[in-house]
Amino acid sequence: MPGLLRGVARTAVIAGTATSVSNRVSRRQAGRWARQDAEQAQPRPAPAAPPPPAPTALAPEDEMSNKIAQLKDLGDLKSQGVLSESEFEAQKARILAG
Repeated sequence: MPGLLRGVARTAVIAGTATSVSNRVSRRQAGRWARQDAEQAQPRPAPAAPPPPAPTALAPEDEMSNKIAQLKDLGDLKSQGVLSESEFEAQKARILAG
């Protein structure tokens, strides 16, 4: 009988240890899944838009030729009848001031 009792006790210890380890692994895995679900449920902020490019400084000659080109285009629009006299003057003043 002592051998049988020892075998039963050993089996009970092994089974109890296996159950304990299995439960701990299950709880740990459930915790990981819960954290993953919580992370996925949080809205992610949209990536920030890149800042607009800084205006490049033109050389004085380039700036003047750019203004002249804009004024020519403006004059063409006025001659085509797209712009009225007041609109033409307002845009011309804006170009020359800028």
